Amino acid sequence: MTPTPTRNAALPYRRGGFGCLAEALDYAARSETGMNFYDARGRLTAVLPWREAQAQAHIFARRLIGAGFAVGDRLLITAETWPGCITAFLGAQYAGLLPVPVALPAGLGARDAYIEQLRRQLTASGAVAALSVDSLAGYLATAAEGTGVQLAGPMAAFDALPEKPVDLRPLGPGQQCYLQFSSGSTRFPLGVDIRQAPLMANIDATLSPQGLDLRDDDRAVSWLPWYHDMGLIGFLLAALCSQRSVDVMSSSDFARRPLQWLTLIAQSRATITYSPSFGYDLAARRAQTQSLEGLDLSSLRVAGIGGDMIQAPVLRRFIETFAPAGFNRGAFLPCYGMAEMCVALSFSEIDRGFMIDSVDRDSLVDKQIAAPATGTNAREFVICGRPLPGHTVEIRDAAGKPLGERHVGRIFAQGPSVMAGYFGEPEASAAVLQDGWLDTGDLGYWCEGEIVVTGRAKDLIIVNGRNIWPQDIEWAVEAIAALRRGDACAFSVQDDDGAERIIVVVQAWPADADARAALRDAIAQKVKETVGVDGVVQLILPSVGLPMTSSGKLSRSRARTHWLAGAYENGGRPSKP
Repeated sequence: MTPTPTRNAALPYRRGGFGCLAEALDYAARSETGMNFYDARGRLTAVLPWREAQAQAHIFARRLIGAGFAVGDRLLITAETWPGCITAFLGAQYAGLLPVPVALPAGLGARDAYIEQLRRQLTASGAVAALSVDSLAGYLATAAEGTGVQLAGPMAAFDALPEKPVDLRPLGPGQQCYLQFSSGSTRFPLGVDIRQAPLMANIDATLSPQGLDLRDDDRAVSWLPWYHDMGLIGFLLAALCSQRSVDVMSSSDFARRPLQWLTLIAQSRATITYSPSFGYDLAARRAQTQSLEGLDLSSLRVAGIGGDMIQAPVLRRFIETFAPAGFNRGAFLPCYGMAEMCVALSFSEIDRGFMIDSVDRDSLVDKQIAAPATGTNAREFVICGRPLPGHTVEIRDAAGKPLGERHVGRIFAQGPSVMAGYFGEPEASAAVLQDGWLDTGDLGYWCEGEIVVTGRAKDLIIVNGRNIWPQDIEWAVEAIAALRRGDACAFSVQDDDGAERIIVVVQAWPADADARAALRDAIAQKVKETVGVDGVVQLILPSVGLPMTSSGKLSRSRARTHWLAGAYENGGRPSKP
């Protein structure tokens, strides 16, 4: 088995410019490039050139059409990183069905919660068919009971459908494309109605010189899951629209062996990769105990960062760790986006690396003004670049008035990538869409014409009239030696008298009771030092874990719900009857 080549020998390179996914695949099917699948040890397990992807998608589509599924019906797919996911997603495009990629279970012991999540997604999307990997077939069957699903199972269940000699009915320009469950950090995820035209516009802008400036000799490596907009669009659909080869490993394999991600980059001489901050952090931490001998990252020209708040200390540590292996700090490319914009809204400049804006913490909190500052009272933000071509951003105050430089407000966006709405949710759609403008729900400010994101509006903690960013608390707590990035979650709850109280949930549970008490005290002291307010500290078992969204982001709203329900008492252990 040989991986697909980086360049095509004969097919002229097209950097997007297609009207729909089916048209893009029809063109890419004439190429030699495609998708390559690797396991946790770096072994090539499957190769799927675009020409084979098209052939398999056609077969899958004829089976769906022959089974009587109608145009516009929804096909839910548990989006594990395997060739069958591509077959089903693209096959649905040719059959006129809307694929609905969804997340995998969050971890061990999450069976019941995952089944309930699947059931809600099946209901919300109105799916009539559902595909899973073999290991999740039982979960899916249970979740589908009592819903409108007519066929649910692994690929074998779909392979059993006869391939009838029917005409394909591909989803074309102007039609729907798929449903993407949004990150939903502040509410249960909603299905974003992704249309062909906005998707193609977003991909074209992303591939442009103002985005990745994609070239015909680029090759990508990714561990991002395909239920995440950054993984699905960035490393599957955009690769399809540019006839690129991508080497992929699953997110679960990455979590076990993060350095294999970098080994794949070195092996294939990849030029592009992406990750949220925690991925770079995990790799840098693992490198402290493993040899980097022979690792060569000099081919990497884009190391994208996005998907959540970007943490400058993590990026600095990654540079320090991997510069000896040839990593170029200029490769870091911060960006900003969301599922409601397909994926991307802004990009920093290529080859510039990440840029920091350091502002006065008191001015930020008390006046909502990002006044430049240095020293111990400064707060660092990573600059996320300029809006993509054809897109407009406004930062508005509470009355909806656009703000000028360095005034913190709510981020609104307009342009060809804006979603049509949330599927089947007109009220939720109307709440965020008005006159073509999308309310992103994020807070930020302008810094010399570039966007700086400061956090989620609904996650903001307000105590005694002060605005407190939960990330400030979380990052300070995670700096404690016994903890790691991603171990803390901060939010607020109202007391009976209406006052806001800060809660900090930390996934750490030392075996010794005295050690637990000492850790709680250290965390409480760190919270007090950081924001000047007392907080309630709740330790939980790492096996319980903090709730995450389908995009891998911390869900503070769900953590708040769990805390209020008493689910974190005694470390999160189930209470005995």
